[in-house]
Amino acid sequence: MKAKITEPCKLFFIVPSNSKVDMKAGIFLPQIGAAATKENVIYVAKESEKRGLDSLWVLERLLYPIKPRTPYVGTPDGHLPEDYQTVFDPIDLLSYVAAHTSSISLGTSVLDMPFHNPVTLGKRLATLDVLSEGRLIAGLGIGWSKDEYEVANVPYENKGARADEFIQALKNVWTSDIVEFSGKYYKIPPSKIGPKPVQKPHPKILLGGFAPKTFERIINHADGWLGIVAMPMSQLQQIISSLKQAAPSANKQVQVILLGFPYVMESKAAEETRAPLTGTIDQIGKDIEQIKKMGVEHLIIAANAFTPLAKDVKKTVDTTVQLAGFAR
Repeated sequence: MKAKITEPCKLFFIVPSNSKVDMKAGIFLPQIGAAATKENVIYVAKESEKRGLDSLWVLERLLYPIKPRTPYVGTPDGHLPEDYQTVFDPIDLLSYVAAHTSSISLGTSVLDMPFHNPVTLGKRLATLDVLSEGRLIAGLGIGWSKDEYEVANVPYENKGARADEFIQALKNVWTSDIVEFSGKYYKIPPSKIGPKPVQKPHPKILLGGFAPKTFERIINHADGWLGIVAMPMSQLQQIISSLKQAAPSANKQVQVILLGFPYVMESKAAEETRAPLTGTIDQIGKDIEQIKKMGVEHLIIAANAFTPLAKDVKKTVDTTVQLAGFAR
């Protein structure tokens, strides 16, 4: 029987402290805007691995719409930040840094499933997993931009049902000797499809999103949640708690990876009005320690996202390493 989560934020229980277990820490590659250069990518990849960070991450953005049909929630006028006018392809970029690193994990946050085919995406990600010797973390989503849906020639409706099928077809491509799938949206005739990923049974599949259907999809089809620290800490803990509570009933454990956008300030921010991951290094560090106690396994520290650090890759790595110390 498939699990259903109707109101994940209203379930609440205290997750036992995970303080004795290190929380992993990752960093975004300089993928967008003026900072997206070959030299910067190599520096961040190699330096992050050398200094003990656990993962490198990329995003996916197809377009910078001049007149967006779906407003971007992060800006007053609904336009994407200008840096999104130049975006390296996520899989090509990870394949490139895989050749320049040896142990650091390689994650996508996120690839939008409707813009891909499960066979072609499955082969590309499996190739990356093989060539990187099992370092892929597959973060997937369903997208939000009607303009990107249009250019991908995919209907905006029924995104969730399409995603359910996509994940099932993708896992079939990765795990079955003879791949066969027949759904409403995707069909694969009996076929041999390789390569298969190094990780068995397949790389971790994490899903982004906050809707109850997303959490239901995680419990039924995926391995974990790729969330964002963009709400009060108490609400974030409720979501994580409800997800972890639902998982045992489906005879599984879920992994939680969070994406955080720290804004480092020279002077201390007022605690009563301070947003999570905002303030001095020590204030942000206390937030990271609190996130760790929620049972989060991995935190992506996007210190270079739309801040003055974006153009200074050395300071970005330095700051990320410093903040990662609070996760250990």
